[in-house]
Amino acid sequence: MKIIISPAKSLDFQRETPHKESSNPIFLNDAEDLIKELKKLSPEEIGTLMGISHKLSEMNFYRYQSWNKDLEENTRQAIFAFDGDVYKGLNAYSFNKDDIGFAQNHLRILSGLYGVLKPLDRIKPYRLEMGIKLKNKEGNNLYDYWKDIITNYMNKEFEHEQEKVLINLASEEYSKVLNGNCLNKDIKVVSPIFKEYKNKSYKIIAVYAKKARGLMSSYIIKNKIDNLNGIKRFDLDGYVFREDLSLGNQIIFTRN
Repeated sequence: MKIIISPAKSLDFQRETPHKESSNPIFLNDAEDLIKELKKLSPEEIGTLMGISHKLSEMNFYRYQSWNKDLEENTRQAIFAFDGDVYKGLNAYSFNKDDIGFAQNHLRILSGLYGVLKPLDRIKPYRLEMGIKLKNKEGNNLYDYWKDIITNYMNKEFEHEQEKVLINLASEEYSKVLNGNCLNKDIKVVSPIFKEYKNKSYKIIAVYAKKARGLMSSYIIKNKIDNLNGIKRFDLDGYVFREDLSLGNQIIFTRN
């Protein structure tokens, strides 16, 4: 069983990490090819491409210009580098050594720059969302660039897995990079959905759903869950599995 989550725009490269072990991104050369395209852009062009402020455009311009494949300088393990709502729910700083080992084997972070990251893969500060329409050698956007690479990678990840279940805890922006037509048919993709009771009905509220994806990832990792039935027992922060609302590959969790 594997879990996929999204990265985060906000980063933390200051806080001391509790674990020193690290690994290297598998698609570092592919990331370098994207950086070459990004280095051609001015701060103004970056701002227009990404829809971000002048201050953020300049910051990312200098990030791209200084980026290289040297993983010894200005890098941090991905699971401790990202700092958004998903990662607050994940709370990797609470992981012990066994948790980190389980995460390294089962958790994958999809990335617009690095393609796929294991938790301990060292990364440099960057901003490149999967939905960005960056022209590259494969097409006009990052889906064209990463679709086949990431799908083939996930197929290989499941070659020796007994439980061929992919728990999709990534946002739609990232998860749709997987090419369903080319993903092996024996891989079952399951997407947990988190809903809140509001105004007499259950609704998805983005900020809560993001944190819940991190909470479920943490729950799976800390309890060493490797099957779908175990995931349905997820009960953190008041969530409960709702078989009556679940349909197909979507399993619904609600809280009042």
